[in-house]
Amino acid sequence: MLSELALRDFRCFAEARLELHADTTVLIGRNAQGKTSLMEAACVLLRLQSPRTSSRAELVRFGAATCLIEGVWHGKKLRHTQSASARRMAVDGATCGKAADYLAASGVVVWMDHRDMNLLRGGAEHRRRFLDFAASQMFPDYLHALRGYERALRGRNYVLKRDAVIAWKQADAFAHVMDGFAQVLWQRRAELCAALQPEVMIAHAKLSDGVENARIDFTRTGDGALHLFEALLAMRDEEARTRSTAFGPHRDDIALRLNDLDATTFASEGQQRSLALSMKLAQAQVLEKARDAAPLLLIDDVFGELDAHRRRALLACLPPGTQKIITTTNLDWADAEQMSGMVYRVEHGALVREQG
Repeated sequence: MLSELALRDFRCFAEARLELHADTTVLIGRNAQGKTSLMEAACVLLRLQSPRTSSRAELVRFGAATCLIEGVWHGKKLRHTQSASARRMAVDGATCGKAADYLAASGVVVWMDHRDMNLLRGGAEHRRRFLDFAASQMFPDYLHALRGYERALRGRNYVLKRDAVIAWKQADAFAHVMDGFAQVLWQRRAELCAALQPEVMIAHAKLSDGVENARIDFTRTGDGALHLFEALLAMRDEEARTRSTAFGPHRDDIALRLNDLDATTFASEGQQRSLALSMKLAQAQVLEKARDAAPLLLIDDVFGELDAHRRRALLACLPPGTQKIITTTNLDWADAEQMSGMVYRVEHGALVREQG
């Protein structure tokens, strides 16, 4: 479990320190007081990435040069400092030169918030982000392949746009690099979706009282093409017209279905919300099996948005033994037995312990 969390010059916090309960820690307060930032700090500490932004500069408090996050995870002291352009990591006082070494000592995370509805309502980039966040925690080779592919893709797209007459030899050189990384991404994404599918089906059946059948499937553009490089050779006319890379993992998606119908189009808002929750619950189950350790559940203002039935069903579906950090604007929805852990009130970047 994450037993302690301390931060300095992170987002709106000049300094904050809190003890975390082994089961449930609730952060309560009005909007824009810093609740989500505390939860975000826990995610950055364990995973070196934020679910809210890709910009390191946004994490550093205005006027400060660096931010610091420290915590104790299963008895090991983790320390992460970063500026807009650099970061340093340490485990039990020993500096980690590689992110992989640090991540091997930290834990896995599932982040749940209202934006999960974008898995159904948003474009394919939201579903790819879901895959990337989970797969990077499951497979040691995934994040390296993703970063390598993204760098090569940016380079190739620059070449396609740069000149009036495209320098295809340069574009092909980037495509060769992309191909190797693409094979890893496709394999891992397919494996992840295969592992998620039965868990999504089980979770959604519980949330819908067994009346709906949910299914997710990994989809990629040009399923018949085995290699990205060969596929791109056949797409030169299209790429000359669009000046962008027409095929690859950056076009992947997840097909989401309820009772054999496209859930992004035919499902109601309530059904979509249940399916989005099911995907995150499935992510928790799959990560726990892959890492043989329960993930940290970070649940940002979700329970207050649900009706009583879905709230009870969600609480019943949370994997047993998982540690939870929950943010909420009020506790009107909560039973006393559900809030048996610690409760902090957050106001203007300050913390007051109210329970536990």
